[in-house]
Amino acid sequence: MNVTIIVPSLDPDEKLNQVVEGLLQEGFTDILLVNDGSHPEHREPFETAAKHPEVTVLTHEVNKGKGRAMKTAFAWCMENRPDIDGVVTVDGDNQHKPHDVRRCAEAMVAQPAKVWLGVRDFSLPEVPFRSRMGNTLTRNVMRLFCGVSVTDTQTGLRAIAREHLPLMCRIEGERYEYETEMLPALHEAGVGLGEVVIDTVYIDENQTSHFHPLKDSAKIYKIILRRSLRKKKSGQ
Repeated sequence: MNVTIIVPSLDPDEKLNQVVEGLLQEGFTDILLVNDGSHPEHREPFETAAKHPEVTVLTHEVNKGKGRAMKTAFAWCMENRPDIDGVVTVDGDNQHKPHDVRRCAEAMVAQPAKVWLGVRDFSLPEVPFRSRMGNTLTRNVMRLFCGVSVTDTQTGLRAIAREHLPLMCRIEGERYEYETEMLPALHEAGVGLGEVVIDTVYIDENQTSHFHPLKDSAKIYKIILRRSLRKKKSGQ
């Protein structure tokens, strides 16, 4: 496989380098970190990671959001990695296991027409209540109003073939809502969604997440409502 791993990160701790070390041990040789405007006291993990020749660090001088960080990385790959099979986006909090990253990459290489999602099992007892309920609600609303059926709407583990990167850069959204916007946008573009069931890991009940339940959820449901109204106006 010729795959670039993309890790957007804001104010990371030591878990970012655990992610990098795990990916290197799994055999990945091209890792792209995006420092999305981290505060000075959180820059050391990027500096440590950059000592590996397999790691490239891109930097936003100010925080622009996870969606923009992903699009920055996609655009960079189109310009600097023209021969890759594709990319895999991975969260920097060490909740995606390296072997699951490889499984998603392998699925993408085998079937590049689809975008592959690493999906969690929300029925497990270790899943925090707010995560279980939030995913259940968003999944059902997405299916009813957008016609998109996926198990895990907020997974950050996504394998995307090179051919889809131009579309990824055109999809709306700058922050967490971008990952939601991606799903109906792919559906409308005729791009299939595949799923790989992955280990379900929550560290400290996901307390280090930068997701803001009220503000970011409002953006997510605004996207779904807007797309639903658009479909009704077009007669779909």
